[in-house]
Amino acid sequence: MDTVTIKAEGISVALDLAVGHIADMTVEADGRRLQPLHRAPWVGAPRESLPQDLPEGTVRLSGDFLCAPFSRADVEEAPLHGWPANSAWDLVEDSAIADGWRAVFRLRRKVMGAAVDKVLTLRDNHPFLYQEHVFSGGAGAISVVHHPMTVMQGGGSLAFSPKRYAATPADPLEPDPSRGRFLLAYPARSADLTRFPTAAGGTADLTDYRMQDRREDFLTLVEADHGGPGWTALARHAERDLMLVLKNPAELPVTMLWFSNGGRDYAPWSGRHLGVLGIEDGRAAVGHAASLGDNWLKREGVATAFALAEGRSVSFRHVIGAVPFAGGEPPRDIEAARDHMRITGADGMVREIAFDGDFLRLGRSVPA
Repeated sequence: MDTVTIKAEGISVALDLAVGHIADMTVEADGRRLQPLHRAPWVGAPRESLPQDLPEGTVRLSGDFLCAPFSRADVEEAPLHGWPANSAWDLVEDSAIADGWRAVFRLRRKVMGAAVDKVLTLRDNHPFLYQEHVFSGGAGAISVVHHPMTVMQGGGSLAFSPKRYAATPADPLEPDPSRGRFLLAYPARSADLTRFPTAAGGTADLTDYRMQDRREDFLTLVEADHGGPGWTALARHAERDLMLVLKNPAELPVTMLWFSNGGRDYAPWSGRHLGVLGIEDGRAAVGHAASLGDNWLKREGVATAFALAEGRSVSFRHVIGAVPFAGGEPPRDIEAARDHMRITGADGMVREIAFDGDFLRLGRSVPA
Protein backbone atom coordinates (compact mmCIF):
# COMPACT_ATOMS: atom_id res chain seq x y z
CA MET A 1 0.00 0.00 0.00
CA ASP A 2 1.39 3.40 -1.01
CA THR A 3 0.95 5.53 2.10
CA VAL A 4 2.29 8.81 3.44
CA THR A 5 2.65 9.13 7.22
CA ILE A 6 2.73 12.43 9.07
CA LYS A 7 3.62 12.81 12.75
CA ALA A 8 3.62 15.22 15.63
CA GLU A 9 4.36 14.64 19.31
CA GLY A 10 1.94 11.97 20.49
CA ILE A 11 0.10 11.35 17.21
CA SER A 12 0.63 9.91 13.72
CA VAL A 13 -1.65 9.54 10.69
CA ALA A 14 -1.11 7.54 7.48
CA LEU A 15 -2.99 8.26 4.24
CA ASP A 16 -3.52 5.60 1.53
CA LEU A 17 -2.71 7.60 -1.60
CA ALA A 18 -4.50 5.14 -3.90
CA VAL A 19 -7.94 6.13 -2.58
CA GLY A 20 -7.45 8.94 -0.06
CA HIS A 21 -8.46 6.83 2.94
CA ILE A 22 -6.78 7.21 6.32
CA ALA A 23 -5.04 3.86 6.69
CA ASP A 24 -4.01 4.41 10.32
CA MET A 25 -4.32 6.93 13.14
CA THR A 26 -2.41 6.35 16.38
CA VAL A 27 -2.59 8.52 19.50
CA GLU A 28 -0.05 8.00 22.30
CA ALA A 29 -1.32 9.06 25.72
CA ASP A 30 -0.85 7.91 29.32
CA GLY A 31 1.54 5.20 28.15
CA ARG A 32 -1.05 3.76 25.75
CA ARG A 33 -1.42 3.58 21.95
CA LEU A 34 -4.97 4.35 20.87
CA GLN A 35 -6.10 3.41 17.36
CA PRO A 36 -9.68 4.63 17.01
CA LEU A 37 -10.18 4.00 13.28
CA HIS A 38 -11.27 0.83 11.46
CA ARG A 39 -9.80 -1.09 8.52
CA ALA A 40 -11.98 -3.66 6.76
CA PRO A 41 -10.79 -7.25 7.34
CA TRP A 42 -10.32 -7.86 3.59
CA VAL A 43 -7.95 -4.92 3.01
CA GLY A 44 -4.71 -6.35 1.60
CA ALA A 45 -6.31 -9.59 0.36
CA PRO A 46 -5.48 -10.61 -3.24
CA ARG A 47 -7.71 -8.61 -5.58
CA GLU A 48 -8.83 -11.77 -7.37
CA SER A 49 -10.28 -13.08 -4.10
CA LEU A 50 -12.78 -10.20 -3.94
CA PRO A 51 -15.84 -9.52 -6.11
CA GLN A 52 -14.67 -7.94 -9.36
CA ASP A 53 -17.31 -5.19 -9.34
CA LEU A 54 -16.26 -3.72 -5.97
CA PRO A 55 -15.31 -0.02 -6.10
CA GLU A 56 -11.70 0.62 -5.08
CA GLY A 57 -12.94 2.53 -2.06
CA THR A 58 -14.60 -0.65 -0.77
CA VAL A 59 -11.59 -2.82 -1.68
CA ARG A 60 -9.38 -0.55 0.49
CA LEU A 61 -12.06 0.51 3.02
CA SER A 62 -10.24 2.22 5.88
CA GLY A 63 -10.34 4.87 8.55
CA ASP A 64 -11.90 7.99 7.13
CA PHE A 65 -12.36 9.35 3.63
CA LEU A 66 -14.15 12.11 1.77
CA CYS A 67 -17.38 11.28 -0.05
CA ALA A 68 -18.09 13.73 -2.89
CA PRO A 69 -20.81 13.02 -3.71
CA PHE A 70 -22.21 10.94 -0.88
CA SER A 71 -23.59 7.52 -1.93
CA ARG A 72 -24.80 7.32 -5.56
CA ALA A 73 -22.84 9.32 -8.15
CA ASP A 74 -25.81 9.87 -10.45
CA VAL A 75 -25.04 13.36 -11.77
CA GLU A 76 -21.42 12.99 -12.89
CA GLU A 77 -20.15 9.47 -13.59
CA ALA A 78 -18.07 8.10 -10.70
CA PRO A 79 -17.99 5.09 -8.33
CA LEU A 80 -19.97 4.90 -5.08
CA HIS A 81 -19.06 7.94 -2.89
CA GLY A 82 -17.27 9.63 -5.81
CA TRP A 83 -13.69 9.89 -7.01
CA PRO A 84 -12.25 11.33 -3.77
CA ALA A 85 -13.02 7.98 -2.07
CA ASN A 86 -11.92 5.77 -4.98
CA SER A 87 -8.97 7.27 -6.85
CA ALA A 88 -5.43 8.56 -6.43
CA TRP A 89 -4.19 11.56 -4.50
CA ASP A 90 -0.77 13.22 -4.73
CA LEU A 91 1.25 14.76 -1.91
CA VAL A 92 1.85 18.41 -2.85
CA GLU A 93 3.07 19.86 0.46
CA ASP A 94 4.64 18.23 3.52
CA SER A 95 6.23 20.48 6.12
CA ALA A 96 6.76 21.21 9.80
CA ILE A 97 4.74 24.03 11.33
CA ALA A 98 5.41 25.87 14.59
CA ASP A 99 3.85 23.20 16.78
CA GLY A 100 3.39 20.14 14.59
CA TRP A 101 3.07 19.02 10.96
CA ARG A 102 0.94 19.89 7.96
CA ALA A 103 0.46 18.00 4.68
CA VAL A 104 -1.57 18.87 1.60
CA PHE A 105 -2.81 16.26 -0.90
CA ARG A 106 -4.50 16.87 -4.25
CA LEU A 107 -6.97 14.57 -5.97
CA ARG A 108 -5.74 13.67 -9.48
CA ARG A 109 -9.28 13.80 -10.84
CA LYS A 110 -11.64 16.74 -10.73
CA VAL A 111 -15.11 16.69 -9.20
CA MET A 112 -17.76 18.66 -11.11
CA GLY A 113 -14.81 20.48 -12.68
CA ALA A 114 -13.35 21.46 -9.29
CA ALA A 115 -9.84 20.71 -8.03
CA VAL A 116 -9.94 19.06 -4.59
CA ASP A 117 -7.29 19.46 -1.88
CA LYS A 118 -7.08 17.55 1.42
CA VAL A 119 -5.21 19.39 4.20
CA LEU A 120 -4.15 17.32 7.24
CA THR A 121 -2.73 19.05 10.32
CA LEU A 122 -1.33 17.48 13.49
CA ARG A 123 -0.30 19.50 16.55
CA ASP A 124 2.16 18.43 19.21
CA ASN A 125 0.41 16.69 22.11
CA HIS A 126 -3.06 17.25 20.65
CA PRO A 127 -4.92 13.90 20.34
CA PHE A 128 -6.70 15.14 17.20
CA LEU A 129 -6.45 15.02 13.44
CA TYR A 130 -7.52 18.39 12.00
CA GLN A 131 -8.78 18.10 8.41
CA GLU A 132 -9.85 20.60 5.79
CA HIS A 133 -11.06 19.94 2.24
CA VAL A 134 -11.01 22.68 -0.37
CA PHE A 135 -12.90 22.63 -3.70
CA SER A 136 -11.55 25.21 -6.16
CA GLY A 137 -13.52 26.18 -9.25
CA GLY A 138 -16.00 23.85 -10.89
CA ALA A 139 -19.67 24.29 -11.70
CA GLY A 140 -22.98 23.06 -10.30
CA ALA A 141 -23.09 21.71 -6.76
CA ILE A 142 -21.64 18.82 -4.78
CA SER A 143 -22.74 16.90 -1.69
CA VAL A 144 -19.98 16.02 0.78
CA VAL A 145 -19.60 13.69 3.76
CA HIS A 146 -16.69 12.70 5.99
CA HIS A 147 -16.77 8.94 6.57
CA PRO A 148 -14.83 8.07 9.75
CA MET A 149 -15.32 4.49 10.93
CA THR A 150 -14.43 2.98 14.25
CA VAL A 151 -14.57 -0.63 15.42
CA MET A 152 -15.37 -2.15 18.82
CA GLN A 153 -14.71 -5.52 20.39
CA GLY A 154 -17.27 -5.11 23.16
CA GLY A 155 -19.67 -2.42 22.03
CA GLY A 156 -19.84 1.16 23.18
CA SER A 157 -21.92 4.07 24.40
CA LEU A 158 -22.64 7.23 22.41
CA ALA A 159 -23.40 10.85 23.21
CA PHE A 160 -24.04 13.78 20.88
CA SER A 161 -24.33 17.52 20.70
CA PRO A 162 -28.03 18.51 20.62
CA LYS A 163 -29.93 17.06 17.65
CA ARG A 164 -33.38 17.95 16.33
CA TYR A 165 -34.22 14.34 15.53
CA ALA A 166 -33.00 11.11 13.95
CA ALA A 167 -34.56 9.67 10.79
CA THR A 168 -34.14 6.54 8.68
CA PRO A 169 -34.59 6.65 4.88
CA ALA A 170 -37.45 5.00 3.01
CA ASP A 171 -35.67 1.67 2.59
CA PRO A 172 -33.18 -0.36 4.68
CA LEU A 173 -29.66 -1.08 3.42
CA GLU A 174 -30.34 -4.83 3.36
CA PRO A 175 -34.03 -5.52 2.66
CA ASP A 176 -33.44 -9.08 1.35
CA PRO A 177 -33.22 -11.51 4.32
CA SER A 178 -31.18 -13.92 2.22
CA ARG A 179 -28.41 -11.29 2.03
CA GLY A 180 -28.57 -9.48 5.36
CA ARG A 181 -30.64 -8.02 8.15
CA PHE A 182 -31.56 -4.77 9.88
CA LEU A 183 -32.99 -3.66 13.23
CA LEU A 184 -34.59 -0.24 12.76
CA ALA A 185 -37.90 0.73 11.14
CA TYR A 186 -37.77 2.33 7.63
CA PRO A 187 -38.87 5.07 7.24
CA ALA A 188 -39.11 6.36 10.80
CA ARG A 189 -38.03 9.28 12.95
CA SER A 190 -37.71 10.21 16.61
CA ALA A 191 -36.62 13.22 18.62
CA ASP A 192 -35.66 10.85 21.46
CA LEU A 193 -32.45 9.07 20.44
CA THR A 194 -32.94 6.48 23.19
CA ARG A 195 -36.31 5.35 21.77
CA PHE A 196 -36.07 4.89 18.01
CA PRO A 197 -38.73 2.69 16.30
CA THR A 198 -37.62 -0.81 15.29
CA ALA A 199 -38.88 -3.02 12.48
CA ALA A 200 -40.31 -5.43 15.06
CA GLY A 201 -42.51 -2.73 16.58
CA GLY A 202 -40.46 -1.87 19.65
CA THR A 203 -37.78 0.76 20.21
CA ALA A 204 -33.98 0.79 20.21
CA ASP A 205 -31.53 3.02 22.05
CA LEU A 206 -29.29 4.66 19.43
CA THR A 207 -26.79 5.62 22.13
CA ASP A 208 -26.09 1.96 22.97
CA TYR A 209 -24.03 -0.08 20.46
CA ARG A 210 -24.68 -3.70 21.39
CA MET A 211 -22.57 -6.44 19.84
CA GLN A 212 -25.43 -8.96 20.03
CA ASP A 213 -27.47 -6.93 17.51
CA ARG A 214 -26.39 -8.39 14.18
CA ARG A 215 -27.56 -5.74 11.73
CA GLU A 216 -26.86 -3.21 9.01
CA ASP A 217 -28.61 0.10 9.73
CA PHE A 218 -28.34 3.69 8.51
CA LEU A 219 -29.93 6.88 9.78
CA THR A 220 -29.46 10.65 9.76
CA LEU A 221 -29.20 12.95 12.78
CA VAL A 222 -30.07 16.60 12.12
CA GLU A 223 -28.14 19.13 14.22
CA ALA A 224 -30.12 21.44 16.52
CA ASP A 225 -29.37 25.17 16.69
CA HIS A 226 -27.16 25.29 19.79
CA GLY A 227 -24.33 27.67 18.87
CA GLY A 228 -21.43 25.31 19.57
CA PRO A 229 -19.50 22.69 17.61
CA GLY A 230 -21.33 19.58 16.53
CA TRP A 231 -19.85 16.52 18.20
CA THR A 232 -20.17 12.78 18.60
CA ALA A 233 -18.47 10.96 21.50
CA LEU A 234 -18.14 7.18 21.58
CA ALA A 235 -16.92 5.40 24.69
CA ARG A 236 -15.53 2.09 23.42
CA HIS A 237 -15.93 -0.36 26.28
CA ALA A 238 -13.28 -3.01 25.60
CA GLU A 239 -10.80 -0.49 24.23
CA ARG A 240 -11.24 1.83 27.25
CA ASP A 241 -11.05 4.98 25.20
CA LEU A 242 -13.21 7.83 23.97
CA MET A 243 -13.44 8.60 20.25
CA LEU A 244 -14.38 12.20 19.46
CA VAL A 245 -15.65 13.53 16.11
CA LEU A 246 -16.32 17.26 15.70
CA LYS A 247 -17.64 19.59 13.00
CA ASN A 248 -18.98 23.07 12.33
CA PRO A 249 -22.77 22.55 11.96
CA ALA A 250 -23.03 25.53 9.58
CA GLU A 251 -20.80 23.60 7.17
CA LEU A 252 -21.88 20.01 7.91
CA PRO A 253 -25.43 20.08 9.33
CA VAL A 254 -26.12 16.33 9.50
CA THR A 255 -24.45 13.31 11.09
CA MET A 256 -25.21 9.95 9.50
CA LEU A 257 -24.71 6.81 11.57
CA TRP A 258 -23.87 3.49 9.89
CA PHE A 259 -24.25 0.49 12.21
CA SER A 260 -22.40 -2.38 10.51
CA ASN A 261 -22.32 -5.39 12.81
CA GLY A 262 -22.39 -8.63 10.86
CA GLY A 263 -25.49 -7.55 8.97
CA ARG A 264 -24.30 -8.49 5.46
CA ASP A 265 -23.82 -12.13 4.48
CA TYR A 266 -22.39 -11.72 0.96
CA ALA A 267 -18.75 -11.14 -0.07
CA PRO A 268 -16.63 -9.36 0.92
CA TRP A 269 -18.64 -8.61 4.10
CA SER A 270 -19.50 -12.28 4.71
CA GLY A 271 -20.78 -11.70 8.26
CA ARG A 272 -17.27 -10.69 9.41
CA HIS A 273 -17.65 -6.90 9.38
CA LEU A 274 -18.30 -6.68 13.13
CA GLY A 275 -18.54 -3.87 15.67
CA VAL A 276 -18.17 -1.10 13.07
CA LEU A 277 -19.75 2.32 13.42
CA GLY A 278 -19.55 5.02 10.78
CA ILE A 279 -19.92 8.56 12.19
CA GLU A 280 -20.47 10.46 8.97
CA ASP A 281 -20.72 14.25 9.22
CA GLY A 282 -21.92 15.86 6.04
CA ARG A 283 -23.90 18.20 3.86
CA ALA A 284 -25.87 15.71 1.81
CA ALA A 285 -28.92 13.61 1.16
CA VAL A 286 -28.48 10.02 -0.05
CA GLY A 287 -27.25 10.32 -3.65
CA HIS A 288 -25.93 13.24 -5.68
CA ALA A 289 -29.13 13.89 -7.66
CA ALA A 290 -31.22 13.69 -4.49
CA SER A 291 -28.90 16.14 -2.75
CA LEU A 292 -29.36 18.68 -5.55
CA GLY A 293 -33.10 18.16 -5.91
CA ASP A 294 -36.16 18.51 -3.70
CA ASN A 295 -35.25 16.24 -0.79
CA TRP A 296 -36.73 15.85 2.69
CA LEU A 297 -33.83 17.58 4.43
CA LYS A 298 -34.01 20.62 2.17
CA ARG A 299 -37.73 20.91 2.83
CA GLU A 300 -36.89 21.20 6.53
CA GLY A 301 -34.31 23.93 6.00
CA VAL A 302 -31.17 21.74 5.97
CA ALA A 303 -28.58 22.38 3.24
CA THR A 304 -27.53 19.27 1.28
CA ALA A 305 -24.84 20.55 -1.13
CA PHE A 306 -22.18 23.20 -1.68
CA ALA A 307 -22.43 25.44 -4.74
CA LEU A 308 -19.34 25.46 -7.00
CA ALA A 309 -18.21 28.22 -9.36
CA GLU A 310 -15.14 29.18 -11.37
CA GLY A 311 -12.91 31.62 -9.54
CA ARG A 312 -14.32 30.56 -6.19
CA SER A 313 -13.34 28.05 -3.52
CA VAL A 314 -15.42 26.20 -0.94
CA SER A 315 -13.92 24.57 2.13
CA PHE A 316 -15.10 22.71 5.23
CA ARG A 317 -13.33 21.37 8.29
CA HIS A 318 -13.55 18.27 10.47
CA VAL A 319 -11.81 16.84 13.55
CA ILE A 320 -11.22 13.24 14.75
CA GLY A 321 -9.62 12.42 18.10
CA ALA A 322 -9.18 9.81 20.82
CA VAL A 323 -8.30 9.93 24.51
CA PRO A 324 -7.92 7.25 27.21
CA PHE A 325 -11.23 6.75 28.95
CA ALA A 326 -12.15 3.92 31.31
CA GLY A 327 -15.49 5.08 32.71
CA GLY A 328 -17.73 3.36 30.16
CA GLU A 329 -20.22 6.23 29.99
CA PRO A 330 -19.72 8.97 27.38
CA PRO A 331 -19.55 12.64 28.41
CA ARG A 332 -22.68 14.69 28.92
CA ASP A 333 -21.15 17.82 27.40
CA ILE A 334 -18.19 19.02 25.34
CA GLU A 335 -17.11 22.66 25.09
CA ALA A 336 -14.39 24.09 22.86
CA ALA A 337 -12.25 26.96 24.14
CA ARG A 338 -9.46 28.65 22.18
CA ASP A 339 -6.68 26.27 23.27
CA HIS A 340 -8.43 23.39 24.98
CA MET A 341 -11.50 21.18 25.09
CA ARG A 342 -13.54 20.81 28.25
CA ILE A 343 -15.18 17.39 28.64
CA THR A 344 -17.83 17.04 31.33
CA GLY A 345 -18.29 13.43 32.33
CA ALA A 346 -21.53 11.69 33.17
CA ASP A 347 -20.51 12.03 36.83
CA GLY A 348 -19.99 15.79 36.51
CA MET A 349 -16.20 15.60 36.60
CA VAL A 350 -14.48 17.98 34.18
CA ARG A 351 -11.41 17.10 32.12
CA GLU A 352 -9.46 19.46 29.88
CA ILE A 353 -7.36 18.36 26.90
CA ALA A 354 -5.34 20.29 24.32
CA PHE A 355 -7.50 21.37 21.37
CA ASP A 356 -7.40 24.06 18.69
CA GLY A 357 -10.74 25.68 19.40
CA ASP A 358 -10.38 28.14 16.55
CA PHE A 359 -10.03 25.45 13.89
CA LEU A 360 -13.71 24.87 13.21
CA ARG A 361 -14.27 28.64 12.84
CA LEU A 362 -17.83 28.65 14.08
CA GLY A 363 -20.01 31.40 12.70
CA ARG A 364 -18.25 31.97 9.39
CA SER A 365 -20.49 32.32 6.37
CA VAL A 366 -20.98 29.20 4.28
CA PRO A 367 -22.29 29.14 0.67
CA ALA A 368 -25.71 27.51 0.38
